[in-house]
Amino acid sequence: MNSLDVLIVEDDPNLGQILSEYLGMKGLNATLRKDGEEGMKAYQKGRFDLCILDVMMPKKDGFTLAQEIRALDKKIPIIFLTAKSMKEDAINGLKIGADDYMTKPFSMEELLLRIQAIMRRTGDSIEKETSVHQLGKYTFDTDKQLLEVNGEITNLTTKESELLKVLVLHKNKTLQRTIALKSVWGDDSYFNARSMDVYIAKLRKLLKDDDSVKIVSVHGEGFKLLVTGG
Repeated sequence: MNSLDVLIVEDDPNLGQILSEYLGMKGLNATLRKDGEEGMKAYQKGRFDLCILDVMMPKKDGFTLAQEIRALDKKIPIIFLTAKSMKEDAINGLKIGADDYMTKPFSMEELLLRIQAIMRRTGDSIEKETSVHQLGKYTFDTDKQLLEVNGEITNLTTKESELLKVLVLHKNKTLQRTIALKSVWGDDSYFNARSMDVYIAKLRKLLKDDDSVKIVSVHGEGFKLLVTGG
């Protein structure tokens, strides 16, 4: 199938950008709007396979928008994004026709799994991304969480694998700290930021056998996986 077209309506510009970039990296076509009114205009103009709607938004809230979208298309999958304090409202949202809801903060990986589950239920699917990546002398299998070099295989932890995967998706480009943290840890708290630095150090040690593969720090921004060989 062709790549899924996803409408994201989220008034938090940082989260909206992260969602849009992450789903884009996964091969989905993401359209981002910042409030319910803009979201409805985009929906009427475009053709979407799935909607991700924030509940609390200016001008028009997510529930109202969902009801308006449902009036035009009874089958299009809808996922609500809600704050913890709004959990009860999110459950009520399921009653008006949403397919799922996620409580902030959440991991991007979990969101993708939820989308995949919904599309399977509706008879559609997301094109499977490549799971094996060549990084110089290294072979990285994201599904099996294995890193191989010179015949030696290292079993990566889930966090090591997820972080390296995000770096690979940004290969030779700067990976913003916030995007890395929210993609792998779910939020960018101080504790998680320190934890990520520890995992970056672990990955650097694992990649030490090939000088053409390096994780460099980009001051004030994040990290960059430089691959100059293969």
